[in-house]
Amino acid sequence: MQIYVEPLPKGRWGPIDGYALEYSDGTKMANQVFRSEKLAVSEVKLRGCKPLLAKVRITDKRDATHWEATD
Repeated sequence: MQIYVEPLPKGRWGPIDGYALEYSDGTKMANQVFRSEKLAVSEVKLRGCKPLLAKVRITDKRDATHWEATD
């Protein structure tokens, strides 16, 4: 299963305050906000899923060019 590592706050330019873990339908995998992308990716892998990292600041889960799989 793929999990999206979403930069927060969503839909805004500017600094990233943290990262949320979400399924493709937008529901949260964890209620926690992660302080770094590395911590978020570690949590996704710990739960046995594959993380997708945002390649752009304002993301759209329906657009595959906005996302990059990581190991």
